[in-house]
Formats: sequence, C-alpha cells, structure tokens
Amino acid sequence: MLDESTPTMLNFPPTQQPSLFRSLRSMGLCLSALVAMAGSAFAQDASGAPSDLVSRGRYLATAADCAACHTAPHGGQPFAGGYGIASPLGTIFSTNITPSKENGIGNYSEEDFARAVRDGVAKDGSHLYPAMPYTAYSKLTDDDMKALYAYFMNEVKPVESAPQKTELPFPFNIRASMAGWNLLFLGRDRFKPDPERSEQWNRGAYLAEALEHCSTCHSPRNLLMAESSSKPLAGGSLGSWYAPNITSDPTSGIGGWSEDELVQYMRTGHVAGKAQAAGPMAEAVENSLQHLTDDDLRAIAVYVKSTEPVATGAAKSRYDYGKPSETEATLRGLPDQAANENGFHIFSGSCATCHQVNGQGNTLYPSLFHNTATGAAEPDNLIATVLFGLSRTVGDAHVFMPAFGPTASYTDRLSDKDVADVSNYVLTQFGNPDVKVTAQDVARIRDGGDKPLIAKLAPYALTAAIAAALIVLAALAFALRRQTRPAVA
Repeated sequence: MLDESTPTMLNFPPTQQPSLFRSLRSMGLCLSALVAMAGSAFAQDASGAPSDLVSRGRYLATAADCAACHTAPHGGQPFAGGYGIASPLGTIFSTNITPSKENGIGNYSEEDFARAVRDGVAKDGSHLYPAMPYTAYSKLTDDDMKALYAYFMNEVKPVESAPQKTELPFPFNIRASMAGWNLLFLGRDRFKPDPERSEQWNRGAYLAEALEHCSTCHSPRNLLMAESSSKPLAGGSLGSWYAPNITSDPTSGIGGWSEDELVQYMRTGHVAGKAQAAGPMAEAVENSLQHLTDDDLRAIAVYVKSTEPVATGAAKSRYDYGKPSETEATLRGLPDQAANENGFHIFSGSCATCHQVNGQGNTLYPSLFHNTATGAAEPDNLIATVLFGLSRTVGDAHVFMPAFGPTASYTDRLSDKDVADVSNYVLTQFGNPDVKVTAQDVARIRDGGDKPLIAKLAPYALTAAIAAALIVLAALAFALRRQTRPAVA
C-alpha cells in the first residue's frame, strides 16, 4: 500500500526522475493531450455542429414557426408531425421532422434538407404541398439553412412515430402535379438585401418575407391557389379565418398603427382598442413571434409599415367602428324589447359576463368596439371566434375564450342560426352595422370557408379523366381500324 511518503517515480521531482521515465511521462502527457483532443473532436462530431450554430438554428426555427404546424395539438411530441392543416382541398397532415431515421428526417443530408425546405421536394423525390410555406422559405440564405439543419439534427429529439398520412381526393392526391405548379409559382431567388435601405429594414424584410412567411396567409390567392403577385399582403382567406390586409394603407391596412403597437401585437397578441390575435395568428404569436428579440420585432414593424399600400375600399379602419351600448343593461331579460331578441339574449347569457354589458371589456377580455374582428368588412373572423373559440399562451398568461359552435362532443351548443343572431347583435351594437350574417354564412365558416374553383371542380375530375381516356381510346381504335381496312379494288 503506497502513501504520499513512499518514494516512487511518480513523486520524484521531474529533474530527479530517471531519464527513461521522464521520456515515458512526456509521452503519456502527449497521449493524454491527444486523447483529450480526440474526445473534443468526438464531442464535436457527436453534436454535429458548434453550439452557436445550433443555437442560431433554434432561433431561426422559432422565427419560421416550425413547431406550430409540425407538432400535433393536445400533447403531441415536438416536431413529430400529425397536425391537421385544414385546406380547401382537404386536410393536410404535417410530417415528422425530428431526426428519426425511420419516421423523420434522420437520413437527410444537408442538401436533402435544403431541397425539402426551399424547393418543396422530399428526399424520396415526392413533392410537398404548399401548406408547407416553401414558397417563402425559398428566400432563406445558405447560412441559415446550415444553421437550421444543425439544430434539427443535433438538438431536436428523435420521435419514433409515423403521423397520419395526407389523403387528398383526386386529382390533388397526384403529388407529381406540384412539379408543374412549382414551375409556375415557385421563385428560386434567395433573399438579397436592398442596398438603398437600412440594415433594420432589410432585416425586417427577410424575417417577414422568408422566415415568418407573412404573405403566405395575408395575400389573396389566384385560381390555382398561388399567392396573387398583384396585391401582396392585401388580405386573404384561410378557410374559416381571414388574414386581414397588413399593407401600409391607413384605412384598409395597418398604416394607422404605430410601430410600438405593431411590436406589442406581435409580442402579446393584443392591443387595446385595436385587435387581438385568434386562430392561426394566435398560433403565430404563441409559437413564434413572442419569442423573437425586440430588435427583430421592431424590424418587422418597420418593414410592414413601409410596404406598398393596397386599398380595398374600406370606409374607415376596422378598429374605428363601434361604441359602448346600453341595450344589454336596459333590456336584460325583457322579451319583445330588442331589435334582435334571440341575439340579445345569447349575448346577455353567454358574452356579457366577460365582455361586459356595454361591450367595453376589461383587463382580461377585449372590448367589442374599436375591435378589428367586429369592424371588418367580412365577418369571417367574428364567426370563427364564436364557433371555435380562442386560445393563446403568451409568457405565463393563457388567454382563452370557449367555443360556442356545435361539435361532435357538444351538440347542444349554439346552432348556426344562434351564432348568426348573436353575431348580428354584436355587429349592430358594437361593430360595422353594414355587415350582416346568415345561418348559411355560419355553416360555410364551420365547414372550412369558401372553396376555390379547383376544389369545386374536383368531384368531376375523375369523371372527366375517364371520359377523356375513353375519347382517346375511341380515337385510337378508329384510326387503327382505318389503317387495317382492306383497300377497295
């Protein structure tokens, strides 16, 4: 048993150690250094990328709002897919983008990853649907693609589960058709800063146009469901919801908003006397925007405020409509006294407790006047909020409004007529009184909103294809018969 007083080679001073041992000791130190270097290199390879690159990729993935669509609701695993995106063509289920080799993107090279994100083509060559906003992500720089790849491959936890597959009706289930669509509508240019603009403006343009993909929701669509280049950011239908005009027009858009108000809205989803985020915008605030730096939010506000104004004929800003009402307090419980008795009683029983009897709201619930949902020219967002409710979490605060529309689980909730009646009451008392809602409008919103022409024609596509094939076969048979018919002498 050796102790510290026992003379060994190890506790001789270096100058008194035998020369052979000094050589061996030096070799040992070198080997230790090499092992340490190898361990460091191994850790680098195991993580796949420097930590700062991974951190940057994490921030970029947050800005791109990847989690919102690639994480299933109600406890889904992060980025494991399975989120059902309602589209006019049918429900599109997001894919697993964790580094699972069996079910996710674990076998993707950096080139495969970039091709999927920016070109909409998976590793196996299949085409993605543009519910994945690759038309915006196509502007991402090569450096940012490298950082995103590093994050997903090294920090995201692999999830070994296969999400539900997308099964659209014919002919939309033919993914190869997206190759032609991409030729028409997919830009291949990466973002290039405008040398005539400030660094802040360029940062905002890059965030808004590429990562946050604002135009994907806020631009109208053409007959083939591509963004209309003639009216960018002028507002567009999202099925049951409507993404409003966010150009710099002072009446139709956000020209009347200050930069501070825009930053506050993106950070919290709420600006008193103007708007509150619901539906897809609430998801964007919860999963993406609230996590961005103040500098980046300010840059987006600067850019949006500078966009080309697009007027859509609004008489005044959506948030300028309405005033407090005394009707609810005056007529509560009295039959035959309200212009819209059913809507009045629904409001009194279901809405007034939170939004107050005169519609002014409080610190928890928004005012119903000076509110973009009740002052808009289209009632879609008001109807959708009543039907589907509202839920967004900002920091530690959870903002919630229950859904009042009938569902498979709660068939005794408000009928389509009830929702129409209470919507009309709210519009008349607090919002744009020129807008009227019918039960058919409510049914349309509950069913996913207006269907584009190509979706309306889809049920006839198979019949048309069969008819076309029969015509071609008949023409070929006729031609063949003529060729084989014997000549007349």
